Order: sequence, then C-alpha cells, then structure tokens
Amino acid sequence: MKYTLEVIADSVASAIVAEEGGADRIELLANFQEGGVTPSYGLIAEARKHISIDIHLMIRPRGGDFCYSDYEFQVMETDIKEAKKLAVNGVVFGILNADKTVDVTRNSRLVNLAKPLKVTFHRAFDETPDPFEALADVINIGADHLLTSGQEVEALKGASLISELVTLGKDKISIMPGAGVCSGNLIQLVQKTGALEYHSSAKPLAMRTGSIGNTTGQHSFQPDMQEVHDMKLILTNYKHG
Repeated sequence: MKYTLEVIADSVASAIVAEEGGADRIELLANFQEGGVTPSYGLIAEARKHISIDIHLMIRPRGGDFCYSDYEFQVMETDIKEAKKLAVNGVVFGILNADKTVDVTRNSRLVNLAKPLKVTFHRAFDETPDPFEALADVINIGADHLLTSGQEVEALKGASLISELVTLGKDKISIMPGAGVCSGNLIQLVQKTGALEYHSSAKPLAMRTGSIGNTTGQHSFQPDMQEVHDMKLILTNYKHG
C-alpha cells in the first residue's frame, strides 16, 4: 500500500527542501500565514524548473472567507488557465456559498476548467455545516482529493470524522488529513484514519513547540528537511497491523 506525503512550499528554496527531504509533491502557495493564496507566476515557473516532483497549486485570490465575488471568481478562472501553461500537476481550491455549504456550480466550473489537472478541495470543507453532505458535493463536482482536519483545529483531534470520510469516499475520492500533521503523530493518524495521503507544513520541532518565533525578513515558515525525511520514512516503513 503506497502512502503519499504532500508538503507546503512558499518559495523555490522551500520546494527544493521538500523534494530533497522525500516529499511526493508540494502544495505551492504564497502568504502561508493567511492560509495560503495563489503565488506569482514567476514563483510557479521557477519552482517547476528546480523540482521534478508534482506541484499542486493553490488557487485562492485572497485570505479570509471562501465566498467569492464574481470578480474574484474570474481571477480564479484566469489563474487556472495560466497555471496550466506552467506544467503544474494539480490545483487546490474551495468555494462556499454564503451559508458555508459547497458552491457546487462554481466549483464544478473550475474542475472542468482545470482538466486534465488533478483537483484538491481544500480546508474550506472544514467550515461546512454538514461534512457528509459536503463530502457528497465535493465528490459530485469531480475533485480527486479532499484536504481536511476533520473540522477540528488539528487533524489528530478530527481523526474520527476523517476515518468516516475515508470510508465513505473509498474509490471515489482521496481524503488527505492536514493541520498539525508531523512525525510525532503520523503513525497515530495512519492508524486512526486509514488515509493514504497526508499534508504537512513540516515545521521544525522548535517551531511546532513554540520555542522559536517568526523573524522579520524571513519566510513565515520553512519546511524542515529532516522532518520531511522522518515523515516519509514513517510512511514508507509502516506495516498494517
């Protein structure tokens, strides 16, 4: 059984670190502290030049909520069209209605526009009022992956719901736990959720424990190569009990 490790990257340097640590793909974005927005085309193009693993690109015009104006939706459409020219492998997005249900119409339009790229519906899912209805909607729009923390602050706390989603989505969509995923809890997540894909920022231990803070002038985060390596090793060596 093959497991996949996706690592967040917000620069060419962090993309290289993720690949060298053993990540299977990156989620490329900008403004990590805002939850991620679409990066510049320059960053996308340069990242593609320097790494060979898959790149899944965040398509998000701004931080904040996931209910977008017509103009913002048009920006998302344009970003997908342009991204397809830059040899990325997938796109990541999520649009909600005002009541926080999944906007089936708009998401479907973006899925169709993105083809043949893979599509991940991101953690906008975790704001939906009914996760099972939302899962059905995300499957119906044609998404390939669903990134979720199980509607909790961290994926480990939401492991029970994630496990249910994995079961319901089997053979229809890949459920990918994300939020707080690290080498210290990865085995627990594998055992509790049964998911085959995992999403992580791969922060250094000191940053995860609050021992260090952000420094002005530096990236808001940088994946730690050893942490990426450790997580990949856990997934590679894990034996089902």
